[in-house]
Amino acid sequence: MSMNQFFNYLEKSILVVILISTVVAFATVILGLFEAGTVELADILLLFILLEIFGMIKEYYFQNRIAFSYPIFIAITALARLIILQRKDFDPVLLLYESGAILILAAAIVILRLRYLDVLVKNRKVGGGQ
Repeated sequence: MSMNQFFNYLEKSILVVILISTVVAFATVILGLFEAGTVELADILLLFILLEIFGMIKEYYFQNRIAFSYPIFIAITALARLIILQRKDFDPVLLLYESGAILILAAAIVILRLRYLDVLVKNRKVGGGQ
């Protein structure tokens, strides 16, 4: 077995461990919701975070790559959840910092998505060929 095959098997094994951990976390959250009898926004955001992790695992397993947007979406959702879970007596400046971080991350997503616009791709081909 070559080193490349070894690391490929190691990556897939670790990916399976992450998948199992995520499934257990998802089941724990769902059971907690049934036990509590209520669903709050923070719980829904946690489920979205877990769903994004499922998406990352699926993409990496089948395509051997992860789009930059998945971790950024997870960070945005985690920051939104943090803002919701914070007590009301926190310093308002922290809220500004956290919302500013969400804005920066959202701008990063927009910039990443702009790479795929047809107009920009055509301009790159024209400019690169001269």
